[in-house]
Amino acid sequence: MTDRIFNFSPGPAVLPLEVLERAAIDIVNFQNTGIGIAEMSHRSKDFMKVAEDAEKLLRELYEIPDNYKVLFLQGGASSQFFMIPMNLLAPGKKASYLNTGVWSKKSIKEAKLFGEIEIPFSSEEQKFKRVPVNGEYTFSQESEYVYFVTNNTIYGTQFKEFPKTEKMLVSDMSSDILSRKVDVGKFGLIFAGAQKNLGPAGVTIVIIREDLLDRAPDNIPTMLKYKTHAEKDSMFNTPPCFSIYIVGEVLKWIKKSGGIEAIDRANQEKAGLLYAAIDASSGYYRGHAELASRSLMNISFNLATPELETKFIAEATKAGLNGLKGHRSIGGCRASIYNAFPKEGVVKLVQFMKEFMAGNPA
Repeated sequence: MTDRIFNFSPGPAVLPLEVLERAAIDIVNFQNTGIGIAEMSHRSKDFMKVAEDAEKLLRELYEIPDNYKVLFLQGGASSQFFMIPMNLLAPGKKASYLNTGVWSKKSIKEAKLFGEIEIPFSSEEQKFKRVPVNGEYTFSQESEYVYFVTNNTIYGTQFKEFPKTEKMLVSDMSSDILSRKVDVGKFGLIFAGAQKNLGPAGVTIVIIREDLLDRAPDNIPTMLKYKTHAEKDSMFNTPPCFSIYIVGEVLKWIKKSGGIEAIDRANQEKAGLLYAAIDASSGYYRGHAELASRSLMNISFNLATPELETKFIAEATKAGLNGLKGHRSIGGCRASIYNAFPKEGVVKLVQFMKEFMAGNPA
């Protein structure tokens, strides 16, 4: 297709073209059933199989242990900011949160409504340019769990290694889930909004260890208990059917592409090309994140002046490089190159950066 541009948006983000082409058929007539996937009953055998296959493939690709439940929930990743402490904390209980960006700050605010929150590490004074390494923090003996965001979309930082602790890990992986291998068994709970690496907006994936389902206090509303959804295989109420269907198709694409290991190699190659261009520009382009904390998913950078940045974004958009405007909190530019983003787009961006630098001296 010659009319598609390169989509660097941070989310909702780029999806594999073959998934979109498949969906274009299935939204009208799903597998010759005579009705579209978006109008199909979630109780029908056809859709139940869609959901079952999506869960099965996620378990296979992520090597999820049998004692974990996979849930397809609504409310976005932001709902998990309060559902997690609502289910896993209680008055008088304590949890540890690593503060590495906007999304961890939002989760800390919600968690404080349900228990005592300690913050063993924060990079806020450094404008969230880095994430910590093991040894920079300690956790209270009374802490129920350690919460952290694996990848920070706004600031372009990412944990290269996860906290080493005997405490239960809880993590927001919304922007780098399935981009690399993860030992799920080291976590009590993992969650991710789908709209960056897994599908469209509308569904949030929660992977939760079964023993945690009974931790919720009795006074929690039914819909906000993980156990409610686990007992009904995410069908307690009408789920986000179309979004789950797309997640399943994206998982098929990941498997067809060689699995998570192949995706990881491709992500490292793409990010390497872009970071090399930034580093070779003699300061014309300046990456926001410190070297050891650089994200493979979101690359935030600045130019010398806001005027140059505005011109860069405008001309890039005209060249078919869309969504490069940085978040309002730090300005500048941001290239989000998730799993489905093609290498060709990164190559074109790098070439554009060289040409723009040559034609627009700082």
